[in-house]
Amino acid sequence: MKVALVHDWLTGMRGGEKIMEGLCELFPDATVYTLIYNPDRVSAIINRMPVKTSFLQRVPAIFKNYRYFLPFFPKAIGRFDLREYEMVISSSHCVAKGVKTSSSTCHICYCLTPMRYAWDFHGDYFGHWPPKIRKVINLILKKLRKWDLESSRQVDFFLAISQNIARKIKNIYGREVAGIIYPPVDTEFFSPPKKESSRDYFLIVSALVPYKKVDLAVESFNRSGLPLVIIGEGPERKRLGKLARPNVKFLGWQPKDSIREYYHNARALIFPGEEDFGIVPLEAQAMGCPVIAYGKGGVKETVLEEKTGIFFNRPQIESLTEAVKKFQNLTFDPAFLRAHALKFDRRVHLEKLRNFIFTRYQEFKGEKVA
Repeated sequence: MKVALVHDWLTGMRGGEKIMEGLCELFPDATVYTLIYNPDRVSAIINRMPVKTSFLQRVPAIFKNYRYFLPFFPKAIGRFDLREYEMVISSSHCVAKGVKTSSSTCHICYCLTPMRYAWDFHGDYFGHWPPKIRKVINLILKKLRKWDLESSRQVDFFLAISQNIARKIKNIYGREVAGIIYPPVDTEFFSPPKKESSRDYFLIVSALVPYKKVDLAVESFNRSGLPLVIIGEGPERKRLGKLARPNVKFLGWQPKDSIREYYHNARALIFPGEEDFGIVPLEAQAMGCPVIAYGKGGVKETVLEEKTGIFFNRPQIESLTEAVKKFQNLTFDPAFLRAHALKFDRRVHLEKLRNFIFTRYQEFKGEKVA
């Protein structure tokens, strides 16, 4: 079977790229299509695949500035003509599902989220821009929403990463999902060592982009004076650095071994933004580290209140601060935390994904034959 895998862009290893990594394992002979590709920032599993990129790959400094090329993404992805393939699997949070396919191609979209910039997070992304520029952005977003709806109709089966995203697919695209499979968590790697943990700081592991709400956490810990360690990088780094007091430390990008060590020694993971799913809270739980999270989005499906973490209910500094105070009066069982995370193990994910894909493909072939 001739298979193509499509991903929006390959410039780092976040949740979506871990899903793509699993697809590469399931289909090692497939060809990968993506807008831009930085082999230095993705895993060996992805790098061993043949990867084809769009014209955006040739733009100078594209890896630093690709977010500014959003209006060109639909055109770039639409130039991928995949009509010769029997199956196309798109891992999409932006435009990946917009590749060109034929009526004889089974197109499965593993939807990480409908395009969040266009539908429900545009204020977080663009609200700080000057009013005149926002008017232009709003026109662009209107066109993107139209394109997003049109491209959703060429997908044969939608697979969602969470119940949260399944509802968004229904509300935005008017499509029922064919299944829900949670993203993979590498619980084998994120396994706590036998040594005692120090538990002497709170931790954030996140891309430093507006919708992650890291600024909310920085402001909260500025007030409390409690130690906060932030791992990650992104366009918000400079602004957050100016905002933070000395008790808040930025470590930038860190390798997996280092992140694992920080999970092990953290009092709790702070997860201040609304996420479509959120693999990081499960990595922390696999390490026996509880979670303090904003109680909205995919995290409601992965964190058990007062068993593996606690929620704060308003995206406000005071609400997070109160949650941290409450947390310090509670106790959590690391063994229970890990047992809960094991339900999301990558081997469980891959088996479910394999079964889903081939069941849907057989269903597709039967419909076409009839």
